[in-house]
Formats: sequence, structure tokens, C-alpha cells
Amino acid sequence: MKDRFQIRRDKLRSILKKDGVNAMIVTNFINVTYLTGFTGDDSYLIVAQEGDTLISDFRYGEQIEKECSGLTAYIRPIEESMPKAAFKLLKSVTPKRLGVEENSMTLALRDNFAAVLDDWDLIGLKSPVERLRMVKDKSEIDLVRKAGTIAARAFECVKAGLRAEQTEIELKNQLEYAMKQFGAENVSFSSIIAVGEWASLCHAVPGDRRVHQGELLLIDWGATYKGYMSDNTRTLVTTPKPSSKLRKLYEIVLQAHRESAAAIAPGKRCRDIDAVARSIITDAGYGKFFGHGLGHALGLEIHENPRFNTVTETILEPGMILTIEPGIYLPGWGGIRIEDDYLVTKTGAENLTPRLPIDFDAMMADVE
Repeated sequence: MKDRFQIRRDKLRSILKKDGVNAMIVTNFINVTYLTGFTGDDSYLIVAQEGDTLISDFRYGEQIEKECSGLTAYIRPIEESMPKAAFKLLKSVTPKRLGVEENSMTLALRDNFAAVLDDWDLIGLKSPVERLRMVKDKSEIDLVRKAGTIAARAFECVKAGLRAEQTEIELKNQLEYAMKQFGAENVSFSSIIAVGEWASLCHAVPGDRRVHQGELLLIDWGATYKGYMSDNTRTLVTTPKPSSKLRKLYEIVLQAHRESAAAIAPGKRCRDIDAVARSIITDAGYGKFFGHGLGHALGLEIHENPRFNTVTETILEPGMILTIEPGIYLPGWGGIRIEDDYLVTKTGAENLTPRLPIDFDAMMADVE
């Protein structure tokens, strides 16, 4: 029986055949992982109509045996370059048309391959593996769900222990430590923790600002579990008497989040989902303060395709996982963002972190 990695390579092989390419060299390490299960780096994969070969070196020989049972591997000698190893493995393949990843292969690497494979046509392919990665299989969905569960547990612990004198950097360290304590192999990205007016910076860098210095606290974080990532944002209220402005803005963002998430369904265009949230925020008078896309896909990387924005025409399919993260950012005042990860299902969408509430009252933090 074929494993999920063989099935993925077979799908890629079909794409290559349609493109008139009989072999492809995959040099993006994340794509190599997706197609083989190999978690190391500095290794390339040849996918050909005749079969597949993982090219690596001495450091990874034993690891490949453990992680990639049944996949042919070529462990190149120390004096042999990757392009020369590829030439050796491809010399019997005809016609000599080799697909390369034009969106990730550097010009220098392409030149190196061209110098060795001088009688080959190198054909730039536009993200064929990334197109496969857009639709997740059950194993991938389960891993993203697990990453989200870990992230949620860590956030709940940090929120329960929140104190007025804590700094942004202290909270970042606590949150990321908690994720690892609960089973994360790593964080999805460096956590964004922003007090008060600093929350108007979409990607604020945590510093020495203390919780009591603002009436809100924006936390954007994610966990990585077996290579797959989660991404959530919550805006906590850190004063017992929040201003009417804070409540009003929060409710606008909350409505944008809920209605755009409810609009997700197979067959919808990505730009149409973005339009739902954007129209709500614009109609409320804050359109110019929501300057980023509504969301992005995630998986082995924190930002994948497709995207929820004003231009993406991609049609949603069951198995896609994307964030919904509307926001309003007012310089000198602060920012509000609410983000969760949604799985496109056959009938709509499923929130992969349902244990984290988003109502305004649930965002009230008991800060001593």
C-alpha cells in the first residue's frame, strides 16, 4: 500500500507529465519534507517518471533510513556536488527536460545546475508542490489541530497568571516556554506581545513595556507540532473599566471575524471572503486602518497560499486551512486583532481552536 508521501509524489508526477516535464529536482527543503517525510535539510529530491531519488550526504544517511522507508536514496560522496550527483542520476532520462522550482531556487544554484547539466533544458515551474500543499490531507489536518490545542493551553496558562508588572518580553518567554512544556517542538514564529498603543504595530517586537501601561494587550502566537503550525491572536482587556472606544472597536473586529468565517465554503473565491470583513470595518469608518489581508493559509510554513485578500481569485476547496484575522490599528492608541485557524469543510468551515473564546467579556483579564 502506498504511503501518503508516495501518493503526494505521484500527484506531482501527474502535474509534471501535463507540463511536458519528465523529471523535476525539488530543492526547497520544506517541499522535500512534504514529499518524503525527511525532516533534515541540505537534501534534494528527484521526481521522475521512472521513479524518485532523495539526494543527501553522510550526515543524514541513517536518518533517511528511519524516516523514509522504501524511498531510494543516494548518499553522495563528500567530493561530489549536488548538481554532479543529479547529473549522475539523470543521465539515462530522456527527453532532457528538467523542472526546477523557479519561486525558490536561487539564480546562483540554477547557474550551477546549468553548468553541469549543459545539454538539459531547465524549465522553471511555478510552485507545483506548493499547489499540492494547499489542500491538506487528514494527517496534516490532525497535526495543525494538535498544534492549535497546544497553543491554546499555553495561552490559557499565561492569561490566568497575568500580572500588572509583567513586561512584554517576560510574557513572550512564558508563553513560548509553556508551548514547549505542552508538547510543541518549536514556536511557529517569534510571538508578538504588545501593550496598549504599541498594538497598532501589526508585528510589534516585545520589549520592556508593562501590562499596566495600557488598557489592552495584543498577543499573536503559534505552536509547531511535528512540523505543522498554528496561528492565533487575542486582544486582552487589562483594565477593569475599559473605555467605550475599546469596546466599540473590539465589537467591530469581532463582527468582521465572525461573519467572514461564516462565509467560508467550498467554491467561494478568497477575495470574496476578505470582502465580507473589509466591508464591515469600512462601513464602520475604519477601512484605512485595516491595511493587511484578512488571512493566509498555513501548514509546514506559517504563511502559505492561498491568501484571503482583495485580489486572490483562488477557489476554496475542502482541506484548505486559512487564518481569519481582521484588525483595526490606530497609531497612538493601539490595535485590535482576532485570529483563528479555519479548516474548509464540505459544507463550510471548522474552527481548529474552538476552546479559545473571542467574546469581549472573555477577553477581560484579571490583572492584579
